[in-house]
Amino acid sequence: MYVDNKKAHLNYEILEGFEAGMELTGQEVKSLRNKQGSLEGSHIVTRGGEAFLVGATIPPYQPKNAPDYDPERNRRLLLTKKEITEIERAERQKGLTVVPLKVYNKKNKIKIDIGIARGKKKYDKREDMKRRDTEREIARDIKVR
Repeated sequence: MYVDNKKAHLNYEILEGFEAGMELTGQEVKSLRNKQGSLEGSHIVTRGGEAFLVGATIPPYQPKNAPDYDPERNRRLLLTKKEITEIERAERQKGLTVVPLKVYNKKNKIKIDIGIARGKKKYDKREDMKRRDTEREIARDIKVR
């Protein structure tokens, strides 16, 4: 796994997931393979029957060799028409958003996991944190015994 959106599972309840390819330049691929980049604050939008990753930051591999490079440019996602229509439907529905979850490689191709998500309320986040803490304590007790 190259880049992970750590806050996505805390802030959102993931309802459905997709795997997509990304249209990248060579220096973006090298930069991602060095685990540079961030998905914080990024989301997926559809325009004209195509899906785009908006707000993700991928720095240049060699900054001095890329003077006119834009690290936050929109990147096209490679999805089927059926998947794009599902994403469009989710975008139109109130309360749902489409967020990137992680960037990873699969058979020498760079893929991105995206999810249709619903935002969590503050009390839901607290409940999840309490549940994780108790699970961690239980696992720790079992390990000690």
